[in-house]
Amino acid sequence: MFDFLDKYDLLGAFWTTVQLAVLSAVGSLIWGTILAAMRVGPVPLMRGFGTAYVNIVRNIPLTVIILFASLGLNQTLGVTLGGGNDFETINFRLAVLGLVLYTSSFVCEALRSGINTVPVGQAEAARALGLSFGQVLRLVVLPQAFRSSVVPLANVLIALIKNTTVAAAIGVAETALLMKEMIENEAQLLLISAVIALVFVVLTLPTGLILGWVGKKVAVKR
Repeated sequence: MFDFLDKYDLLGAFWTTVQLAVLSAVGSLIWGTILAAMRVGPVPLMRGFGTAYVNIVRNIPLTVIILFASLGLNQTLGVTLGGGNDFETINFRLAVLGLVLYTSSFVCEALRSGINTVPVGQAEAARALGLSFGQVLRLVVLPQAFRSSVVPLANVLIALIKNTTVAAAIGVAETALLMKEMIENEAQLLLISAVIALVFVVLTLPTGLILGWVGKKVAVKR
């Protein structure tokens, strides 16, 4: 019944999806943390940039951002992100860039909600001891904010894993693109859909369970 799967590189597509998710998650966490720091920072210009970025980017469809990365950055401006003439590598890196730009806005809001749970008195006490804003954020606020934001960040990560399917729009050989190819060539729509759905369940369900458990373990007791 599943003999047709032998003709397709399902494991390769699955691995590409995992790579997209992991690299995008790391990039989104870094850029999202910087955006969150901007949004709570003392400099009005940085606060304005962070607020504008989050409100604009998270309201743009991810497909538009991914297509802009391919058509606008690569084909119009010639941006290759170090991929040379290898179109598969270029498209993969552009997909990661698009996912990072989009997902980081949600990471920022998840972290900002965690920052808001930190008592203001702790930050004021740290400033009274002579710490700079950056030191207060790095040593006092963010460690507690991350602990409070594990569950919201887990939800963002799960959404990111599912959003990797949009990379198929620019030809990245991940699971959704393979599904499209299989449906076009095989008369096994229900089986193909079940297999691909199982792939994403394998990725998202353990992620949610593990991070949910971690969130309970590291939660800050108030």
